[in-house]
Amino acid sequence: MKRDAHIHTPYCPHGTKDSLENYIKKAIKCGFEDITFTEHAPLPTNFVDPTPEKDSGMDPHLLVAYLDELNTLKEQYKDEIQIRIGFEIDYIVGYEVETTSFLNLVGPQIDDAILSVHFLKYDDVYTCIDYSSDTFLTFSKKMGSVQAVYDLYYATLKKSILADLGQYKPKRIGHPTLIHKFQLAHGEQIDDDADIKEILQLMADHHNELDVNSAGYAKKYCKESYPPLPYIKHAKSLNIPLVFGSDAHQVEDLHQSYDKIFPID
Repeated sequence: MKRDAHIHTPYCPHGTKDSLENYIKKAIKCGFEDITFTEHAPLPTNFVDPTPEKDSGMDPHLLVAYLDELNTLKEQYKDEIQIRIGFEIDYIVGYEVETTSFLNLVGPQIDDAILSVHFLKYDDVYTCIDYSSDTFLTFSKKMGSVQAVYDLYYATLKKSILADLGQYKPKRIGHPTLIHKFQLAHGEQIDDDADIKEILQLMADHHNELDVNSAGYAKKYCKESYPPLPYIKHAKSLNIPLVFGSDAHQVEDLHQSYDKIFPID
């Protein structure tokens, strides 16, 4: 069964206004039988988004409209494709209570979700680590090295897997090597093999799913999937469920690089 379970929408403030229906029509045309819309959930109201445009999460005032529109389309296309309603939830150190409250609110109303790390905390300041290469390089200088940033990322990712976020905590861990996004910009050879394998083992131990995310292939400073293919195969050997996600923010990118990943040997 062809499934794409990491898809953004016109409700994304840093995405495009491509319609939900156009995403659905393309998925059907491409032979996908199962899709999940996983818009960036609204950030905690007491969290200050560190990005310049403050656009990392959807507007909370649009939450009801997002759910209503997807429920309508889910019913409309039920005979052609399975549509799941979901969110990409940010794990933010120090905001576990707020995140749990949000999950308790929306959990009964959704079908699927992803838990991702985009924000790293250092010296009581948060940085969106995948925002831009300049942001990454500046943060690396602040921390003293690229290695230190990688170490903090994986430590935060571990916390996300271990965090108690209540009964509606997402099972799927989003793009667990997102820290590779600017690897060709910093140009350093960071050996994080042990870190990635430790994360995957922790995911296996906690019965998580893996977001097999193809978006990195399209990023000019990455050029690989999240995680890279050898680690997708390693995850498969650990019996971690593999769930493809194109992480599309426009219809054009839907299902991008699917054939580079599947089938997995």
